[in-house]
Amino acid sequence: MPFVSERRVDFPMVDLAKIVYYPRFWDMAHRFYEESWEYSCGMHYNHILSDHRIGFPLVHSEAEFLHPLSYGDTVHCTITVPRVGNTSIEWHYEFRNQEGTLCWKAKQITVCTSMDELKSKISVPDWMREGLSKLSN
Repeated sequence: MPFVSERRVDFPMVDLAKIVYYPRFWDMAHRFYEESWEYSCGMHYNHILSDHRIGFPLVHSEAEFLHPLSYGDTVHCTITVPRVGNTSIEWHYEFRNQEGTLCWKAKQITVCTSMDELKSKISVPDWMREGLSKLSN
């Protein structure tokens, strides 16, 4: 079952045309991503970073901008995890507006690393793999 959340498009997120400034899509995606950990693995993202000492550098990102999001719109985000590899996790995002129009979709791949040695990949722990399975398609 995918993770689903929503938030309003606030003024600091938009450009002079009053539509979401394109870098803000990745910022919103990351905020939803952080929320998704509580749903999937039952813990706050900071707990994973600080206590489990696991980091998730982004190694690939692709996105399609399909329809503008405007100031005052409500963004409905859906996150799925179609694949968990040995050291990597593939995340899919869909942002829809309050009318259900698909506005943005993205595929991102993160790798698991030790927070103590960020340049060294580690295997996705079994407890994490089990939690992320909740987000599979």
